[in-house]
Amino acid sequence: MKILVIEDTPANMRLVTDILEREAYTVYQAETAEKGIELAQEIMFDLILMDICLPVMDGLAATRILKGFDHMKHTPIIALTAHAMKEDQEAIFAAGCDAYMAKPIRYKPFLEMIKQHCTDNKDRP
Repeated sequence: MKILVIEDTPANMRLVTDILEREAYTVYQAETAEKGIELAQEIMFDLILMDICLPVMDGLAATRILKGFDHMKHTPIIALTAHAMKEDQEAIFAAGCDAYMAKPIRYKPFLEMIKQHCTDNKDRP
């Protein structure tokens, strides 16, 4: 399974990558939304983890762009965010994210969410 992590904070990127690689996922990294969009046009990912607060282009705008690509319509995008208020959640889902996880992430719930969305994605067109 190939997972793209779009995250601009080095410590968060390292944590998420370490957790995923320990579970044998192949992890690609992008520090900006623009780099993530570029990678998603070159590689077919099984899942994308999207930081919402990114410089220049935020994760919501990037999600809208990614979901606009034909080959990305069914790729799950999970928002990783410190903003977990009801209005934030509504904006996250309205942008096209399939789920969200509040930061700081908790190991077990994080892995369960990843496994669920990767398994669900196997059945998508």
